[in-house]
Amino acid sequence: MSLYLILALMTAAAIFAVLWPLSRHPKGEGNGGHDVAVYRDQLDEIERDRKAGLIADSEAEAARIEISRRLLSAADAGAVRDKVMTTPLWRRRAAAIVALVLLPIVAITLYGRWGSPQLPGAPLAGRLDAPLANRSIESMVAQVEAHLEKNPNDGQGWQVVAPVYMRMGRFNDAVRARAQTIRLLGSSAEREADLGEAQVAAANGVVTADAKATFERALKQDASNLKAQYFSGLAAEQDGKPEEAARIWRGILTSAPANAPFRPLIQRSLARVEPNVREVEPNTSQPGPTQEDMAAAQQLTPEQRQEMIRGMVDRLAERLKADASDFEGWLRLVRAYAVMGDRDKAREAAQSARNTIGDDAEKRKRLDDLAKGLGIEG
Repeated sequence: MSLYLILALMTAAAIFAVLWPLSRHPKGEGNGGHDVAVYRDQLDEIERDRKAGLIADSEAEAARIEISRRLLSAADAGAVRDKVMTTPLWRRRAAAIVALVLLPIVAITLYGRWGSPQLPGAPLAGRLDAPLANRSIESMVAQVEAHLEKNPNDGQGWQVVAPVYMRMGRFNDAVRARAQTIRLLGSSAEREADLGEAQVAAANGVVTADAKATFERALKQDASNLKAQYFSGLAAEQDGKPEEAARIWRGILTSAPANAPFRPLIQRSLARVEPNVREVEPNTSQPGPTQEDMAAAQQLTPEQRQEMIRGMVDRLAERLKADASDFEGWLRLVRAYAVMGDRDKAREAAQSARNTIGDDAEKRKRLDDLAKGLGIEG
């Protein structure tokens, strides 16, 4: 019932807004005519004072200009008022009939056609239970947040909502969610790198001391983690160490496939610290796995997949024994051993590579940078 009362009041207000100007009637000359007469008297008085020497000519001229301006304004207003108030009576009555009769009828008809006054409001719980296709991202996040408020130790819930916070630009919430994920589900290179990414986003792109420490924890667990490597290079750039940033980013480009989607980003970053650098070519001396190999690997158990990777690394090592001149192959072998956690073999491969490159300063620098980045120098 209150809804209809509100609608009635709104309709009455609309009608009043239409009828108010129509209800006003002309009353002779009105205030506009009186103002014109007053301004004309003032002009005559100024002229008399000037002739009598009571005011100077300059002052009289200034006063005459100001009063003339007011006189013209009053005359224009009176003309407009006369035009409005001389509107034929039948037109004003027709407008009043439209306002009183047609306006409410049209409003009621339109609301009855498209409105739903009897439809009850849907409770929040009901809206949250709607199919995913019919729900907004905000409602789904609200549901997860309500769940986490009751179950703050649900690590999977925090892990699910964290990337959504990132996409929504809620970076501080993303930091909290990813920190909770690590606290509840344990630390890993991927989770630490994700936390560092959120910390950088929350700081408007600045790799803070906390974010830098987070990426260092990620690299300790997996030296090949791409996200942690990239942001470590960014931290070096922001710390005024362009050589270190270039070393990190050059290492990523060297080992990345030619069609890697992140290559343009890394290449642009490298160009900032080395403006004259030539584009770093991807490592193509040894073909990567085919689509069939990748599909087959997805069907393997983690143990079988690890065995397959070790077999590929062993075949690379055997090939390098036969052809030690493949410097890019040595770099891949060193990195592969380090990623697999076999640091002794990584050091042996690095030493073998040094023995083959001789006095080539550029290759030796690349090898030393890679070893330092992997933590196997010495």
